Order: sequence, then C-alpha cells, then structure tokens
Amino acid sequence: MIGLGTAAVVTGGAVFGARWFNVTARNDSGTLTPRQAYDRAAAGELMLVDIRRPDEWALTGIGQGAHPLDMRREDFAAALGSLVQGDPARTVALICARGVRSRHMTRQLRDREFDSVLDVPEGMLGSGAGPGWIKRDLPVVQA
Repeated sequence: MIGLGTAAVVTGGAVFGARWFNVTARNDSGTLTPRQAYDRAAAGELMLVDIRRPDEWALTGIGQGAHPLDMRREDFAAALGSLVQGDPARTVALICARGVRSRHMTRQLRDREFDSVLDVPEGMLGSGAGPGWIKRDLPVVQA
C-alpha cells in the first residue's frame, strides 16, 4: 500500500514534470509554431529571440535567424528594445526550451511596453504544443 507521503511525492513529481515539459501547452492565436517563427523571421516579418541561457545555446545551438538574449539579464527589456531599434510595435517572437519561460516573458512584455509579442510554445525541445524546433529539423547555428 502506498503511504500518504509517497503519494504526495509521486503527485508532486508528476505536477513538476508536467510543468517542466509544458505538457498543457497549445498553439493558439497568440503563438507560433517553430516553422511559422522560422519562416516569418526569414521573411523579415518578425524578430525571433531565443531567451534561454548561454549554456543551453551551447548545448543545442540557436535557431537560425534567432537573436540570443538571456532573459535573466537585469536589462532584458532595454536590450530587447535595442534589438528592435526602439520600435515597440515591431513583432517579436520569443522561444525557450519548452515554452514555459517564453510564455512567462511574453505576458510580462505585453503588460509593459511591447505591443506585439508572440510565444513559440513548442520551444527548441518540444512541449505539449508539439515536437519543437530541433525535432522539426529546422536549421540551427552554433552559439
């Protein structure tokens, strides 16, 4: 028989795992698939920004056409503003590993000064929204 403590650990682990792998993520009106983000960035329609850490960029590479910008930077919003050359109406798409951080940062930036920010919820590694940039075999460049 499973004790109450064991059940709590198993349940907690399942909840943590579901959040880590972003299993409930979906593509909807405020999001893009990796293919859409890649195509629109290549066409110059948006700026794709990879908000992961430098060690993650080194591990998997960066999606071709994406600008690496570590979301942990204290001056993240200012650095993003510089990337879009001070144009808050410029469409920006954020990508991370599995869509958790990009969803969070998309909401923060929409609440602030950026008018058009989209999320790529599949991320580089995949989530509940889909297989992700790498498994979709989209091009990557080394960090």
